[in-house]
Amino acid sequence: MAKNKPDDKSPAKKVVKDAQLGARRGVLEELFNDLYDDRRNVYLMNFLRGIFFGVGSVLGATIVVAFLFWILSIFVDFPGLIGDIAKTSQDALESR
Repeated sequence: MAKNKPDDKSPAKKVVKDAQLGARRGVLEELFNDLYDDRRNVYLMNFLRGIFFGVGSVLGATIVVAFLFWILSIFVDFPGLIGDIAKTSQDALESR
C-alpha cells in the first residue's frame, strides 16, 4: 500500500517555508544594522572598494598584456606562422 505523503507544494509547507525565510531575513537585517550603524561609513567603504577594484583591474590587465607581448616578441625570429604573427604585431606596436 502506498502511503499518502503531503504534497511539497501544499499551502502548509509554503507557509512554513515563507516563515523560515522571513526569520532568516530578519536575522540578517538585524546583524547588518548592528554592525553598520553609520550608513555613510558603509557607502564610503563600498566606494573606496570600488575604486581600488577598478585600479587593480586596470593594472593587472596592463601587466598581463605586456607579458603576452613580451612572450610574443620572443617568437619573432621563428619562421612560419608564429613568427609572422609576432612580426606583424610588433610592427603594429612600433608604428603607433
